[in-house]
Amino acid sequence: MAKKKELKGFSSFLNNSVDFTLVITVLLLLSLGLVMLLSASAPSSLQEYGNSYKYFFKQLQFAIAGLVAMYFISKIDYRIYQKFYKIAYVLSVVLLAAVLIFGRESHGATRWIYIGSLSFQPSEIVKFLMIIFFATILVKNRDDLGKFLRGLVKHVLFLVPIIGLLLLEPHVSTSMVIIIVCCVMMITAGCKFWQFLVTGVAAGGGIGAISTVLYIANEAFREKFQYIVSRIITFIDPWKDATGDGWQVIQSLYAIGSGGLFGAGLGESKQKYLYLPEPHNDFIFSVIAEELGFVGCAIVLILFAIFIWRGVLIAMKAPDMFGSLVAVGITTLVGIQVIINVAVVTSSMPATGMPLPFFSYGGTALFLLLCEVGVLLSISRASSKQA
Repeated sequence: MAKKKELKGFSSFLNNSVDFTLVITVLLLLSLGLVMLLSASAPSSLQEYGNSYKYFFKQLQFAIAGLVAMYFISKIDYRIYQKFYKIAYVLSVVLLAAVLIFGRESHGATRWIYIGSLSFQPSEIVKFLMIIFFATILVKNRDDLGKFLRGLVKHVLFLVPIIGLLLLEPHVSTSMVIIIVCCVMMITAGCKFWQFLVTGVAAGGGIGAISTVLYIANEAFREKFQYIVSRIITFIDPWKDATGDGWQVIQSLYAIGSGGLFGAGLGESKQKYLYLPEPHNDFIFSVIAEELGFVGCAIVLILFAIFIWRGVLIAMKAPDMFGSLVAVGITTLVGIQVIINVAVVTSSMPATGMPLPFFSYGGTALFLLLCEVGVLLSISRASSKQA
């Protein structure tokens, strides 16, 4: 009898409607992303592989797989993930440790694991795993969240091993994203904002002081994190080293500036022709600005704003605290990556390796992003059932 009731509940969950506004927004972002990736990657792809469509077809395969996964994940009750929060945390540590042991170094950092012809960045998986973990422990400890030690400090300590392993790669941008996402989730759950403010200022000052001393006194530390200092110097005055570290930012600004109001036209970017390094990755927004102009950029940002709006609504209407926190985490994850990416390409902050969701090249990252959207849709399905 209980089994029959459980099957009936599962069936009714499948019949609930999802947030179709979010679905349409995601499909529009994905479609625009594939079109712009094809345009931005064609010169680099032709130079590297002798085929202008190599990057595009790879991304298209992961996009199709991601849409299929999104559909099926949207039909899985999201509450099942709450049972595996401990596994999520342990797996995060194992994956990040595996990068340091088995990963391949590229551009002075070890961030990728290669399995045959397939490569993936474990930090992309860790972002979602940490959302599941934090959503669960915040629910379990909800009565202590207003307290400083048992609320803020206790939960922040869970981040220390994760951030420590990421900094050893080093991967500062992902560390920053995970910290922001988890802190937003904690504040949403009930931790006091003023505690974050005081602790953040104190911790930031302490880390800054220790890092400065180590940078001056320790040569190995200085060599490992020299790229951060170089990026800050480049951010302050990119024209100081116009043919070196400042090259990418300067070319990005040239692309954005030449786009004007309506852009040069789809496929008509000049900077993507080997002036802008890897224009299909972190600086794809520069190509969007050059080809589609201010209007095209505004449309892209409006679509992201709609995505965030729907994510917030799903979080507000979620039937339980766990679903609400997961929705907040996923929405914040996408939103903060968009903000950082646009800030970098417009030289509003120092350069970081931050992709633009749905647009930047990266099959595993796109696949995982669509899976996360599937979880959002699952929460919206549960919300419609409650309504």
